[in-house]
Amino acid sequence: GGGQGRRLARGGLPGAGGGVMVKLLLKKQLSEIFRSYFYDAKKNKPRSKASTVSLIVLYVLLMVGVIGGMFTLFSIGLCAPLHEAGLDWLYFTLFALVGVLMGVFGSVFNTFSGLYQAKDNDLLLSLPIPVRAILASRLLGVYLMGLMFSGVILLPCVIVYWAVGVLTAATVLGGIALILAVSLLVLVLSCLLGWVVAKIHSKLKRKNLLTTLIALAFFALYYMVCFRANELIEQLMLHLNEVGAAIRGSAYPLYLMGRMGAGDYLAVVLVLAVMAALCALTYLLLSRTFLSIATANNGGAKAVYKETTVRAAGVPAALLRKELGRFTASPNYMLNCGLGTVMLPILGVLLLVKSSDLLPAIYEMAGDEASGLLAAMLCAALCLVGSMNDMASSSISLEGKNLWLAQSLPVTPWQVLRAKLLVQVLVTGIPMAVTSVLILLAVRPALPLALLLIALPQAFVWLSAAFGLTMDLKRPNLVWTNEITVIKQRLTVLLAMLGGWVYAALAGVLYYPFGIDMGAAWYLLAWTVLTVVLTLVLLRWLHRTGSRLFAAL
Repeated sequence: GGGQGRRLARGGLPGAGGGVMVKLLLKKQLSEIFRSYFYDAKKNKPRSKASTVSLIVLYVLLMVGVIGGMFTLFSIGLCAPLHEAGLDWLYFTLFALVGVLMGVFGSVFNTFSGLYQAKDNDLLLSLPIPVRAILASRLLGVYLMGLMFSGVILLPCVIVYWAVGVLTAATVLGGIALILAVSLLVLVLSCLLGWVVAKIHSKLKRKNLLTTLIALAFFALYYMVCFRANELIEQLMLHLNEVGAAIRGSAYPLYLMGRMGAGDYLAVVLVLAVMAALCALTYLLLSRTFLSIATANNGGAKAVYKETTVRAAGVPAALLRKELGRFTASPNYMLNCGLGTVMLPILGVLLLVKSSDLLPAIYEMAGDEASGLLAAMLCAALCLVGSMNDMASSSISLEGKNLWLAQSLPVTPWQVLRAKLLVQVLVTGIPMAVTSVLILLAVRPALPLALLLIALPQAFVWLSAAFGLTMDLKRPNLVWTNEITVIKQRLTVLLAMLGGWVYAALAGVLYYPFGIDMGAAWYLLAWTVLTVVLTLVLLRWLHRTGSRLFAAL
């Protein structure tokens, strides 16, 4: 009894070694990360073996087949020219940089949430478990996630290099050592950036805004790299010697990492020694600060009473404010259902900037029908991008078990539904109007077409919102544990978005068989009238039948 008490006082567990405890904690952490593959939160029961296997196979196909296949093609395109030029090390350096970037992004938020803000930190720290075991299991989880994201890029790079014909004991050892070194560097950088994100997160009042802005910045960077990938590769191939000299001169550690993959034993020893030292230093620093970070109160501001005059608001304004607050309170909701709000102004600015290059080519190609064709295609493009906003198709389901609160308020069901509808109308309609004005400045069409370039997209915004709300009202999901389930993993959400895409595409595609003979103005006017009529039909249904369905949920 005395020995057991002394062991508990030291923070150990009777009968469990440190390694066993770390293994158990790591298993628990990985099961939480991949829980959705084994447990159906919507049905609140474990998935069948067939469903689990199919989800795992789908994930492997996405990671290995899509992402790994893409970087395999890049490797095949770069390996032979760089090897013939004697720049094998530059080949590995480039892919190591991409691997670090992908690995850090893939694991930094896992570091932030899994290490610094895990919901079970308080529970684990209250148990007789050594803090070092908790920290080690968290770090191993971060390492495995980083290894997965960086390995899917570096493994094809190494295998392609071996397949080219450079397969020796040195290159095999160097390739494996490069994958290990990059994964360790990803771990160090993820811990560092995760700590920075945690500190910023604790100081900001609007924490969801930070998450949303970082995600949008990554999406912008990702699409920019994808669109310019061929151009970047061409520029690299034209300036191989200059790029190589610059890296050797000003970024010697990157040069050493490249030499590792090429089979340089000295580089392997030096780089792995440095990575081991960085990992040890990271663990030492985290072990000294983990308790203070894990038990921090996230910088929550103390409530201070300030006497102010509050203006009374009517029922519509109060309900609308509530729905807007729900939208801005969830990064998942904003990113998955409101991306069109960001894309619409970007579309307008790009067209305004590039109009001098695009318009002459269009007018030369289409001739006399250029103005009408351009107006129809721009209306279709505006509606297509606007259909990316689909917050109404999830707004009722997101109420979940709290639906009774909305039903118990002294308001009519139609007032609640109208507030949910207006959120999408406002969040989409305002940037849609701004983009329409930018397009008018770029294209300068005739007055009838200019009016229709504003009217048709605005009518489509109302139609899209009414259709999405109708779909959610017909098939709501009020039993969920994760909001992402109702935001993007439902058939009704998919149908609402695809319906908007098809409707927008038809407006553009049908111009050639019908619009040329009718004239662009009459053609777009017909689509505007059709859109308004369909919108009025859906609004009437929501006002009458939809209100009764909502009250009976």
